[in-house]
Amino acid sequence: MELQGTIKKITDVQTFASGFQKREMIILTEEQYPQPISVEFLQDKADLLNNYSEGDKVKVSINIRGREWTSPQNEVKYFNSIVGWRVEKLAEGGFENEPVQARPQQNASQSTPSAGTDVFAEDDDDLPF
Repeated sequence: MELQGTIKKITDVQTFASGFQKREMIILTEEQYPQPISVEFLQDKADLLNNYSEGDKVKVSINIRGREWTSPQNEVKYFNSIVGWRVEKLAEGGFENEPVQARPQQNASQSTPSAGTDVFAEDDDDLPF
C-alpha cells in the first residue's frame, strides 16, 4: 500500500534496551480532509528518513500490521501499526524522477505576425477541421 502527502514531523531514532530501533514520520495526507498519519520505520529502515525533512512531499510504501494483546484482567485488545519500508520524494507536478517533457519553443517571428502578413490565411495542414 502507499500513502502520499507532506511530511509534518520526523522524530529522532528511539533505541530500546533490547537493541530495537524505531523512528516515526507524521505524514499529512492530501485529501479533502487531510489526515495526520503516523508511520513507523523499524530497525535499518529508520535510516531511510535521513534524506528527508519537514515540508517534503513524499510517497511512502507501507504495510499495516495488527496484533492481539490480553490485559491482566483477561480483556483482549487489538492494535494496529503502519510500518514504512520505502520513501520517494515527489516533485510539485509528480515524481521527482519522472522525465520532464520539454515545451516546444517558438521563434519571435512565429509568435507575432509581422506587418503585411495575412493572419487569416489558411496554413497547409492535414487537420480535418
